[in-house]
Amino acid sequence: MITINNEPTAYTPIFLGTTQHSLRLSLEILIMVGMKLNDEIIETYNVTVSAIELGQLPDIGSEIAIDEITGSELSGFKAKLKQSDAKIQNTASTELEKLVDLKNVGRYQLLKGQKNMTQELNVPTLTNNNLILMRQMLGVTQKELSVTMGINEKTIRRIENKEQGISERFVNKLLAVYPELAESIEVQFDWVSLTFPDLTSKQVIDDVLRLQDNLFLERPTSQNFYTREMAFAGEKNIYIQDFAPVKNPETQAVDQKFGTTLYLTGKGTRLFEKALLEQNMNWRDFFEKARLYRGHLTRLDIAINDKWGLLDMNELVKAVQEKRFWSKSKSYAVHGNVDDGWTVDFGKSPFVIRAYDKHKEQANKGYDTDVKTRVELELHQDKAEYVLDEWLNNHEKLVSITFDILYTYLWFTNGKIEDQQLKSDTVRDEIEATVEPMPAWSLLTALGKKMKFVREPKKQSVERIEKWVLHSVVPSLAVLKKTGHWHEIIEAINTVELSAEQEKLVMATNKNAITQASRQLNINFEKPTKKYNEDDEQGKGA
Repeated sequence: MITINNEPTAYTPIFLGTTQHSLRLSLEILIMVGMKLNDEIIETYNVTVSAIELGQLPDIGSEIAIDEITGSELSGFKAKLKQSDAKIQNTASTELEKLVDLKNVGRYQLLKGQKNMTQELNVPTLTNNNLILMRQMLGVTQKELSVTMGINEKTIRRIENKEQGISERFVNKLLAVYPELAESIEVQFDWVSLTFPDLTSKQVIDDVLRLQDNLFLERPTSQNFYTREMAFAGEKNIYIQDFAPVKNPETQAVDQKFGTTLYLTGKGTRLFEKALLEQNMNWRDFFEKARLYRGHLTRLDIAINDKWGLLDMNELVKAVQEKRFWSKSKSYAVHGNVDDGWTVDFGKSPFVIRAYDKHKEQANKGYDTDVKTRVELELHQDKAEYVLDEWLNNHEKLVSITFDILYTYLWFTNGKIEDQQLKSDTVRDEIEATVEPMPAWSLLTALGKKMKFVREPKKQSVERIEKWVLHSVVPSLAVLKKTGHWHEIIEAINTVELSAEQEKLVMATNKNAITQASRQLNINFEKPTKKYNEDDEQGKGA
């Protein structure tokens, strides 16, 4: 006897094997269960079950102690074991718990690096050097700072002389009177990839993204084992890959294989944020919706934008070369140069922290940006899912999560870290207690949690083509114009046939509204708000 979605049945649950061959860090595994009636398997379910409760896997074909299954094909099924039969304290569960403890596994704790899930994270505090650095970057004297903040100049001197600490109230007042400081650091998504095992690309466009499907170009692909690609505006900014329908030559039946991956690149996230605006949604709404369709994150990049020039990449590279840093990962690499900009990577997939000169990177491409330096958290697969779980399930601000991870995984110092310090059992505590931190890095991690997670909706544009024409083509056109060939150029422009990609780009660029929902919303697209605070529920729409 087993209950399925609160309906009692006469079925006997039979174990048919696992469908997931690696242990999930949440200690839940996916197994196949058959419903046996009169010695015949009537139907099967792929269900999620607690590995701790299940203990050792039963033999295939044997009965399994499940008394309830709930869920749906869309959201997935979960199973509950009979308490009387659950082997919670058996040898297998004990070994699993030891494994979890050994690997620091446990939802967000995996990234925080804590074995005790109730342990509080040691958050960095502002010091006298941080205040001196902020004052220097603001270009103000101690007296000017005290006047602006409405406090005694003696307080500023005492803090900078290490005679007095910096209170939370002091920091909040500083950010209030210097809005440029409060807006100097922003957090935003820079890459999002989601896999949907039960959908096609057209279903992702229509049901998940709710974009106008006529703005997508369909073309064949061989990437990632897929056979079809749907690209918004014909470009690889927002695109979906899946399997094209195949006709059986014998039966003439059309076989549609399910499974698709959605890709939002750096530019794609900004374009999709316009779609979110049109649908009166924010990122939290979108991810909650994606999970209803069994969407699973395969990559999530979280960008920390330093618009103040707080971090100097030359200084960071020098610190790396001089071993004035500590990282949980043993792997790191330096790329680039002084002229084109530096990039430093810490770690390897599935989790990388990357710092690079965003302003020089964009300048090399012919673009301008107000971001000086960018620090990115690049998370893949389960690492990305755990951050999303913490954000959605515990209602913690994404900014706090982001800077918790950054502070926990990477630390720069002013002095060299000795080899013996790196061998300490409490290496991080040892370094923080004995080696002076790099003021800019400690300031970034301390102030970061007070900054905003923003959306910055942007329209599709032909800016890339325009910049190329202005830089590379216009001089040649000027020669043709001065030599009497201009009319031939105009005639060619008027008669040229655009490719399918170019036609989609024109269509998407000329469209104000790109989603299905926009027809019912009253939004002024001509003068959109430039940025939206993602943590502010009032900031969903225009």
